[in-house]
Amino acid sequence: MSSISHRELTKSILQHFYDVYNALRYGFLERVYQNALYYELKENGFKVEAQKKIKVYYKNIEVGEYFADIIVNDLIILELKAQDYLVEENEFQLINYLKSTECEVGLLLNFGKKPEFIRKVFQNNIKRIV
Repeated sequence: MSSISHRELTKSILQHFYDVYNALRYGFLERVYQNALYYELKENGFKVEAQKKIKVYYKNIEVGEYFADIIVNDLIILELKAQDYLVEENEFQLINYLKSTECEVGLLLNFGKKPEFIRKVFQNNIKRIV
């Protein structure tokens, strides 16, 4: 048995990511890829939410909000990019999104010149929800 959280779900999402990338290729705006991936996942039986508002708290005070590109099955956050290549700041953005939710797994998906992805995990038992 694998110890990797949501391994099969992640694998399936990545297959659909590559399907969308191979069909559309490089050069569209991020929103186009988001719409296509949303449709692809929905058509294949996943529960998907696009642009879901996530509130950020500091000492029980709401200090901000962000909108997750896509959340799959209430378990995995997808952060989509359409840039030449991923940079470290993209990874920190995803980690911060994971810190603000009960989701433990996130995928950073780049529809760049070459498709690329990074998988991040931030376990709930080490989160400090204040």
